[in-house]
Amino acid sequence: MAKIGIVGSTGRMGEHLIKNILENDALELSVLHVFGELKREVPSDVLVTNSMKAVLENCDVVIDFSAPAATQELCEEALKNPTPLVIATTGFTQHQQNLLKEASKEMPLLYASNMSAGIALLKQLVEQVAATLEDFDIEIVEQHHRHKVDAPSGTALTLGEFAAKGRGLDLDAVRVSGRDGQIGARSKDEIAVMALRGGDIVGRHTVGFYNDGEFLELNHTATSRETFSKGAIRAATWLVNQKSGLYSINDCLGI
Repeated sequence: MAKIGIVGSTGRMGEHLIKNILENDALELSVLHVFGELKREVPSDVLVTNSMKAVLENCDVVIDFSAPAATQELCEEALKNPTPLVIATTGFTQHQQNLLKEASKEMPLLYASNMSAGIALLKQLVEQVAATLEDFDIEIVEQHHRHKVDAPSGTALTLGEFAAKGRGLDLDAVRVSGRDGQIGARSKDEIAVMALRGGDIVGRHTVGFYNDGEFLELNHTATSRETFSKGAIRAATWLVNQKSGLYSINDCLGI
């Protein structure tokens, strides 16, 4: 029975993770990292702490849905006490991205900006379509709830990276994330990644391929945050048996 620790347990995703793990008889919720007050009751044998060191000492695998600074602290501590890490935080700096890579040399680490099976498959489809329909313009639009703090979403950027990969391009060199005023005609290679925010939208991503006379749109809509919670739990139970290395959700799903 895998003992699971959670970083980001006081957030929206943390609540779903706690619920889903407690409902699964094959898993044990062993430790919760908190920055503030825990919003729900948990069994008395679950350790609640603000110490990353204590988290790593009391579980077999960590699921992290937190913030970049917390993930950085987790990885720095994990380098002293290697433990399998499932990272679902987004909005990293280059230094923090490099830290994930360094940590993966010492422990199995699975990073995904989105834990859903649908997005895992969509990434591959986007790369294939981008390569095949090479004359089509690529535009990506993501929609999320009003409380999301980063834009564009990590998932949208990941989809953009796969689109750019299909074209042999560097996303950072061709990405457009806003248009206003007399900007001139759209360039051939640019890939737009636009963000909409409002209401309680869990997550919707559209990758459009547009040409004269026709267009193709690939859509993914998440209707419940449990999609991401259950995906992360599936990843954790898989990762705990892997050797050191940097993994994706596609590795976990075998696609």
